[in-house]
Amino acid sequence: MSLATGKYEMDELRLVVGAMVILSLATALLVVMPYMLLKDLPPPPGLKPYTPVQLQGRQSYIANGCVYCHSQQPRDIAQAPDALRGWGRASVAADYAYDTPHLLGTMRTGPDLLNIGARQPSRDWHLGHLYAPRAYTPGSIMPGYPYLFEVRQGQAKPGEVVVNLPPAFAKPGQVVVAKPEALALVDYLVGLDRTYPALKPLPTATATATATATAKEAR
Repeated sequence: MSLATGKYEMDELRLVVGAMVILSLATALLVVMPYMLLKDLPPPPGLKPYTPVQLQGRQSYIANGCVYCHSQQPRDIAQAPDALRGWGRASVAADYAYDTPHLLGTMRTGPDLLNIGARQPSRDWHLGHLYAPRAYTPGSIMPGYPYLFEVRQGQAKPGEVVVNLPPAFAKPGQVVVAKPEALALVDYLVGLDRTYPALKPLPTATATATATATAKEAR
């Protein structure tokens, strides 16, 4: 470091120390503080834990790459018209209390799925859509997942779940049977429902409403 420019030069030590300070501040602001604020957040009363079958379906959702094309985080109306699209209210942290890992997603090649179970509760629809997407959504670019099903001639065996395809896509004498992996995935999708109230009423608002009602009764 020269004497003429020494106080203005960035030597290796200053560079390393500066980088560590910036990294520490960013970690504190983006990781530590959110963790401290949310670590004890209880699940909403309307949110139920995943069943064992739904957890299997969730793993299938991840393994088949659904997370690359679908998000699970409806945004506030001020940011995007997700509510107008029928995708539900803006999500909150407590909506993901039972999600490990979180499947927020970063792409929306397809619609948001955090409330797909409320929008489309039909298991038959989901099974058919997984097997032949364009039979249910014309023009869809979603790939089919035929390996989640068994196609054969003849009748289904007792206890098997048959996919009821639209007549234009069903072949005479052929049955499409859903494999356990497909059934678990559909069980997971149908269980995605965050339509319960996101936030509790504010105590002050509740107290004001109670006092107003009491005053009206006293008149």
